[in-house]
Amino acid sequence: MATELAERTRNAVQDRAELPGMSLMEHLEELRKRLFWSVGYLFAGMIVAYAFHVKLLYAIQKPLVDIGLKMTMTHPTDAMNFLIKTSAVCGAIIASPFILYQVWLFISPGMYSHEKKYVFPFMGTTVVLFLSGAWFGYRYVLPGAMKFLVQDIGKNFTHMITIDDYTGFFLAVILGLGVTFELPVVIFFLALFGIVDAKFLLKHFRYAVLAIFLLAAILCPDPSPIGMCVFASPMLVLYFVGVGVAFFVHPDRRNRNKAKAA
Repeated sequence: MATELAERTRNAVQDRAELPGMSLMEHLEELRKRLFWSVGYLFAGMIVAYAFHVKLLYAIQKPLVDIGLKMTMTHPTDAMNFLIKTSAVCGAIIASPFILYQVWLFISPGMYSHEKKYVFPFMGTTVVLFLSGAWFGYRYVLPGAMKFLVQDIGKNFTHMITIDDYTGFFLAVILGLGVTFELPVVIFFLALFGIVDAKFLLKHFRYAVLAIFLLAAILCPDPSPIGMCVFASPMLVLYFVGVGVAFFVHPDRRNRNKAKAA
C-alpha cells in the first residue's frame, strides 16, 4: 500500500509541474504574509472569546458539575492559565473560517483554475465538520467518560480534579474529535490531486480500519475499549463519506465527464 501511495503522489506532483511556479523567496514571503494575517485573526478571536469567559467557564465545567464536582485550584495561576488556554482555543474556532481562507490562498497557486472553485465549499465543510465533532464530544463522549471514569471506576476514591487536568482532558476530547471529523476533507484533497480514488480507498479499507483504531487509541482519553470504539465509529462512517467524495472529485472522473460532454 505504501509503495502504491508513494507512486500516486509522485505522479500527481509531476502532473502539476506545468503550473506556474514561485521561487523559494516568493514562497517564504507568501507564507509570512499568510501567517501574519492568521495570527491577527486568532488574536481577534481570542478577544471575542474572552469577552464571554464566564459563559465559557460554565459550559466547559458543566460535564463535571453534572456529576456533582467542580474543578480545583492547586496553584494561584491556575485560573489565569485556564482563561488564557480556553480563550486561545475558542478564539481559534471563532477565527477558523478566516484562517482557513489564508490556508487556501497559500495552497491555491498549486491548483488548476477549475479546482479553485472549491474554496467556499472547502471552508464551509471544514468548519461544519469540526464543530460537529466538537459537539459530538461535548454532548455524548464527555458526559459518558466522566460518568464511567469518575462515578463508576472511581467511586471508591476521593475526587480532586484540578483545573489543569480537567482542561487538558476536555480539550483532548473536543479537539480530538473535531480534528478526526475532518477526515472527508483530507480525502477530498488527496482525491482532487489524483493521489487516491474511490477504488483505492475501498481496496485498502482494512488498512484504514487499523489506522483509524490506532488514531482513536491515541486521541481517546478514555482507555477502555468502549471509549476507543466511540472515537473510531464516526471516523469509519466519515471514511465512507470520503470514498463518495473521492468518487466525484477525482480527475479521472472529471476527464470522463468532459469527454462525454464533448
